[in-house]
Amino acid sequence: MADSTKPDPIRGLPENAYRPLREGEKYEPLVPAGKPVPEVSTRSVLLGLAMTVLFSAAAAFIALKLGQGIETAIPIAILAVGFSAIARRASTLLENLQVVTLGATAGIIVGGSVFVMPAIFILQLEERSSFFQVFLVPFLGAVLGVCLLIPFRKYFVSEMHGKLPFPEATATTEILVTGEKGGTAAGVLLASMGIGIVIDYLALALKAWREIFTTELLPSLSYFSHDLKAIFTLNTSAAVLGLGYIIGVRYAAIICAGSLLSYWVLVPIFAEIGSQVPAGLFPGLPPIGGLGAEDIFFEYVRLIGIGGIFAAGVISILKMSPVMFQAIGQVFGELKRLGTGVSSVKPVRTESDIPMANVAGILLLTSIAIGLYFRLVVFSGQPAATAKTLAALLLTLVISALFAAVSAWAIAIISITPVSGMTLTTLIIAAVVLGQGLGMAGPEGMLATLLVGGVVCTALSMTGSMVTLLKLGYWVGGTPKKIQVSLIAGSALAAVTVTAVMFLFAHTQGYIATPLHPDPMPAPQANAMAAVVRSTLGAVEAPWFLYGLGAVIAVLVEMTGVSALAFALGMYLPLELNSPILAGAVVAWFVRRSGQGNEVLRKARNDRGTLVASGLIAGGALAGVFKGVTDLLQEWTDWQLYDFQNDGWAGNWLGIVVFVGLGIAVYLDAKRAKVEHPNQASHTGKKGEA
Repeated sequence: MADSTKPDPIRGLPENAYRPLREGEKYEPLVPAGKPVPEVSTRSVLLGLAMTVLFSAAAAFIALKLGQGIETAIPIAILAVGFSAIARRASTLLENLQVVTLGATAGIIVGGSVFVMPAIFILQLEERSSFFQVFLVPFLGAVLGVCLLIPFRKYFVSEMHGKLPFPEATATTEILVTGEKGGTAAGVLLASMGIGIVIDYLALALKAWREIFTTELLPSLSYFSHDLKAIFTLNTSAAVLGLGYIIGVRYAAIICAGSLLSYWVLVPIFAEIGSQVPAGLFPGLPPIGGLGAEDIFFEYVRLIGIGGIFAAGVISILKMSPVMFQAIGQVFGELKRLGTGVSSVKPVRTESDIPMANVAGILLLTSIAIGLYFRLVVFSGQPAATAKTLAALLLTLVISALFAAVSAWAIAIISITPVSGMTLTTLIIAAVVLGQGLGMAGPEGMLATLLVGGVVCTALSMTGSMVTLLKLGYWVGGTPKKIQVSLIAGSALAAVTVTAVMFLFAHTQGYIATPLHPDPMPAPQANAMAAVVRSTLGAVEAPWFLYGLGAVIAVLVEMTGVSALAFALGMYLPLELNSPILAGAVVAWFVRRSGQGNEVLRKARNDRGTLVASGLIAGGALAGVFKGVTDLLQEWTDWQLYDFQNDGWAGNWLGIVVFVGLGIAVYLDAKRAKVEHPNQASHTGKKGEA
């Protein structure tokens, strides 16, 4: 008799995995709900926790050193598949999903903690805090993020199926599925991943060409670049090209349109007006006269994008209010059934969340814990301490709930979430409320503001990553409840590791220059957060006009039927990221329209193109990790990596030639796909074009 627990041979994802479902159609995951397949095992837990510690430490160091996080889910997926291949008993697809889930908490905690909490040391507030207190901030924020997203799980992963591209989830899914399936598809994935590593590492670490193509280096366009301050930039990364392929033309065009409004309309307008005003246009902002186009964008125009994102968040909450009311109704329904002793219908495994009544209980306990933390640590001994605690707690919960959906939407659309921008907005709002409204100033006000920002930042980092993992689980057949519990458990270990790394560098290298620490860790994001807190609490000045302008633009865009969040993301993110995304989407557009009218062949080609794009994304992520490792080796040893230093005019053109050549290669390789059986249906449909 066959063993019923033995997984079936891995096949490709179903034909309707990436497209909207037709009327009455249902998506069936790779591992059916009724199939008893090992999911949470000793192997998956131990390997996942090991990945959590390893990548938490690595990602924390890189974020402190370079001011940017590294992709963790994709490298961990590759390692999980590789370990499964050499293990005595091959891991199941769902075991590898658990490894990725636990390991991904590394990036979640780093994105929420390292970007904010080192500001405590920068502002010299460490005597008012401790290791345990700093650990609590990202951990409580992570738990808060899990609770806030659970009610939206079905909406994002099921009701919006095929309507949101989920680029990172797609790439990770392709790695897990293809790695276990093997065959020709595995070879295509590995080859494209290798190409992505080589291309991105050559630009990032060796400077064989400019990572970012810019028209500022073209003499023939000097008038546009230097007089009008209208420039065009494009990141030549293979990973970003792959992201664009998966995102699709619709969202890529909207996002790029937002960037073009910022770079080709708003930046020249600010440059023209600012040239007539010797001082800054707004208090606390630098004069425009001596700024270049990129500086004007980051100092002024990007703030308009933040306002647009905030307004888009409000719009998203209003649009999803039926989902929220439905979730609240489920909570009260479960509580009523518990009170009457009537058992509810048990959902199938692949639709099983943490029960809503339990979510409400966890959310209540988390809120109480955050409130006690504020009351006993931050406001202890202050007048009206309870009132200040309630105000800080309300700020934390409201802003987290408002931005949670925004973060999830951003990841679902473009795999990039503007956590830093939303956190800066949170810090400004918290500083104004606590400073101007409640009279808090000095160290107490700064610490309270940072703690609010730290909790919110981690909650948003969690919701963004969690929606990716839940979608991944939806495709392959994972249990949502186990993903949610694993995220909470993994966050505790990741928070300990990341906090330990922060304290280690605080004592060995420091975060501000002193006689004891002449060469401190740069911590760029935390320094930006500290500067905002210091200046806002000092003068309570914020560029409300720019925020308001962004909000108005977002509302007008939404009125035209265009996604306000996608457009606002484009306004906030640099053009260098959004232009290659559109280029990758155009490549996908050509692939999806090839095939001489043969629908099956067209889908097979798109299937192969998606696999190649996923490999490029994975390769780019690994190139970033390898660069971090080589930076460490160069800092700690006498060894120096060869540097081509080809970042001038020639490197500028070489970068764009390599990027265009890669796009053509992806198109030609996708056209090599063949249909093995006449009735074969590829699993890849149109993504992001519903």
